[in-house]
Amino acid sequence: MYIDGLECSNYDRVVLLELRAGGLSCITPTLAFWENATETMDALGRWLDLERENPDLIRIARTAADIEVAHRDGVTAVLLGTQNSSPLEDRIRFVELFHAMGLRVMQLTYNNQNAIGGSCYDPSDSGLTRFGREVVQEMNRVGMVIDLSHVGERTGLDAIDASDRPVAVTHANARSLQDHPRNKGDELLKALAGNGGVIGLATYRNISGEWAESRERWCDMVRATVDLVGLDHVGIGTDLSRRSGEADLEWMRKGRWTRTVQYGAASPKRPGKAAPVTWMNSTADFPALADCLRTHAGFDEHETAQLMGGNWLRFYHQVLSHA
Repeated sequence: MYIDGLECSNYDRVVLLELRAGGLSCITPTLAFWENATETMDALGRWLDLERENPDLIRIARTAADIEVAHRDGVTAVLLGTQNSSPLEDRIRFVELFHAMGLRVMQLTYNNQNAIGGSCYDPSDSGLTRFGREVVQEMNRVGMVIDLSHVGERTGLDAIDASDRPVAVTHANARSLQDHPRNKGDELLKALAGNGGVIGLATYRNISGEWAESRERWCDMVRATVDLVGLDHVGIGTDLSRRSGEADLEWMRKGRWTRTVQYGAASPKRPGKAAPVTWMNSTADFPALADCLRTHAGFDEHETAQLMGGNWLRFYHQVLSHA
């Protein structure tokens, strides 16, 4: 079973066929970066349309059991998610309402401070707010994945402490292996593991650095991360953005909040869209990654199965049920 913890592609039948070519059992797409409640509901509706138009390829999942059934039926389960809590519009009841509409993963903050807490790009991290603690508790109650991928370190540690369930970093790497603000410190990753959580390692070039130079080097990073937090707490979250362009990148970086140039995970020296790594150009490359984890990084069959999707499935069983 192969599971990708986070993608931000523009999905059409071409991309959905890539999911099946790679044998993906489940993915989490991105429905919102800066979008409000109405815009996110539009995105939810578009996914319902995609599901109706492509029943031979995908099925929207609401539980871990749904993922298992989709896997047996030979279609890819879609676990709907957002990369910001902006759809809540600072309303606590919207957590339950979006859960009822099918949303199952929500990142607490994206690239700016919000009413919940701080971002990885904020010069100072205020930590989880009073409202943030209420949101964490409500996400625990309804059964929604708390994602810390772009969250500031202090806010992330506070969220782990406040959560009664395991939480996730769906798409980032260890900062001790690649120093980048988007990556996570060892203290946070060890706290995440201590609470039963999972980090989905990203293949995104800007936050993988030299580890993205080849499939073998990236598998070396997997091995180093397993040594850091333990085998049970590592998965894959590629952050793939298939069929997306400059307009999508501009929205991710700037939203509606600024007129100034923003680089996101890039830099003034490399301001544009990062070229995809050649060895993970699409999800069709997942089987080759599994082979490399076995033949190069030395993981056995069971360990490779955990890394490729088993750890995510266990995590979803723990988190996606009502309290």
